[in-house]
Amino acid sequence: MRNSITDSIFETETNRKPVSFLYWLSIGLCLLSLLFSIFVFFYIDKSKESEASIIPAFEDALNEGRYADALDMYRSIHDSSVSSDKTSDSDAEVLSQMENLVYEKTVTIENKIRFERYNLKNDDLKFLNGMGEITYSHLSNWLNLLCEDFLLGNIEKPDITFIFNEIMNVDNISAVASPLLREVDSIERARGVVQAAELEYTKGDYISAVQQYNTILEDSEGFVYNFADRRVDEIKEIMYQPMLEKCEHMLARYQYYSAEEILSSLAVIFPEDTRIGNDLIIATEKTSPVVDYYGSVEVICVRSLIADSTLAFEVNYNSGNEDIYMTTVEFSRMLEELYAQNYVLVDAEALVDISNEEYLVEQTLRVPEGKKPLILVIENLDYSLRNYGTGTCEKLVINDQGEICGQYVNSEGQEIVQRSAEAIGILDMFIEDHQDFSFNGVKGVISICGYESCFGYVVSEDEIDDHNFALNAIGRPSEDVTTQEIEANRNTVAQIVEILKDTGWKFASSTYGNINAEASTMDEIVSDFEKWEDQIGSLLGPTHMIVYPNGNFINGTDPRAEYLKDKGFRIFFGIGPNPYYTYGINYLYYDRTLINGSTMRNADLSRLFDVTKVYDDARVKKME
Repeated sequence: MRNSITDSIFETETNRKPVSFLYWLSIGLCLLSLLFSIFVFFYIDKSKESEASIIPAFEDALNEGRYADALDMYRSIHDSSVSSDKTSDSDAEVLSQMENLVYEKTVTIENKIRFERYNLKNDDLKFLNGMGEITYSHLSNWLNLLCEDFLLGNIEKPDITFIFNEIMNVDNISAVASPLLREVDSIERARGVVQAAELEYTKGDYISAVQQYNTILEDSEGFVYNFADRRVDEIKEIMYQPMLEKCEHMLARYQYYSAEEILSSLAVIFPEDTRIGNDLIIATEKTSPVVDYYGSVEVICVRSLIADSTLAFEVNYNSGNEDIYMTTVEFSRMLEELYAQNYVLVDAEALVDISNEEYLVEQTLRVPEGKKPLILVIENLDYSLRNYGTGTCEKLVINDQGEICGQYVNSEGQEIVQRSAEAIGILDMFIEDHQDFSFNGVKGVISICGYESCFGYVVSEDEIDDHNFALNAIGRPSEDVTTQEIEANRNTVAQIVEILKDTGWKFASSTYGNINAEASTMDEIVSDFEKWEDQIGSLLGPTHMIVYPNGNFINGTDPRAEYLKDKGFRIFFGIGPNPYYTYGINYLYYDRTLINGSTMRNADLSRLFDVTKVYDDARVKKME
């Protein structure tokens, strides 16, 4: 009989299970992993130690003139990395540091030769020859870059000849230098045309740059050919995406003629590109033959429109407002009539080249065949508070679709935001449906004063007193417009301006204070301009046109007009019943025909449209 202790031991031994093979295998793998990690750690550590020691040794060899030793160190690491399947990061870093040390010393010598007319000394030659392929590679590249600089006009022939002759003293470099030196004359002959092509590239005219380089390719060989060929590829890579996106944006803005011109050139440069080809088809389908035009040019002018005729003619009737404003209905009908009469909107700046500040160059106006040119001016789009509640808009706003709308309060007290509430939105929508009413996406000219607001927004502290005076005049209390609100208003106006410019609108001044320019002194003209430029012009950007309030223009030779021309204004609008324009000394003058309630009743507008088809029956004053 076993005792209890023996039984317990026996039972334990009996119940003990054998240790599995997988258990010992996992233990072994863990040990191997640990050993491998230790190996890698020491290997990396040794590599870093090796890297840390070889660079100082290499640098010492360079400084002591032991170039053979330095080159052996470089080649040893280079050959080792080449013989392995993959260059290690540490080897690559060491090679790079070695090369940079050699390059620094090489560049110092190169700069002395180029800029100081330095003659190579024996120590220089020992270094350049002693470092073999490292210096050879750098010198070869430098000589090619020098030829590029010579081609581009950054170095002259005597200097490049001196450099090449000096570098010939370096062993084995003549294999590169001699052929390049033989091409110096041909490079010199090509300098003018290459630099002209580069100038076009610098100006951003990539198409012209590529065209000029392609001409160079036809007439050159050797170094010049290779340079031109490379530049064509580089410029094509740079130009493709932005120019194509620009053309597609033009198509979206109905600028079909400009898009067609650019796309036609792009199709030659990228002949296999289907995207360019498809865009070109879209553009050509929307264009017509264009001809020179020498006849009269109609300029019509409207102001802010009456959006709610109930308010304008029933609730808050004002005979003055009825005289000077059109209704939205009339403006829409007028567009239909003008379109039926084959008028087409053209750019007011199309008759002149204003690129030179000293003189203006006349340009022949071009229009689609069978069309008559028309310039539209929307005058003084400031939205004075005096007109609140009379049916006109209070301000311009941007809707959720990024479109410009008019905002007004209707006869029922509701705040309305609509594109159809203002001339801008109505014309935009009309052209969406009648794209040939606009030549190349042109819309019109919007003139701005500024003493009270801009587009209905107070944009400067100087406007606050006039803003509140107008509020008080209609029985409303003054407002405390904060600096933060002014800044927010300026940001809003800037966004509106950006959208309007992008969609074909241009801007003009109507003076800051809506003044009688003809009756103003020089000091008054200067003061008025400075306010306009500071408060309004700073939001609109460069502005070259003035729409004189009430047609009170200044004669073009008057010192006051000369002052305005010196400030960048080159196109001036007066008022006249018939189409008229004339060129003066460094300016272009137009008469504009006012279209409003008064002129529709009293003036002969039959050359433009049938007034009876346009006149709004909601008006208090009826047509006779």
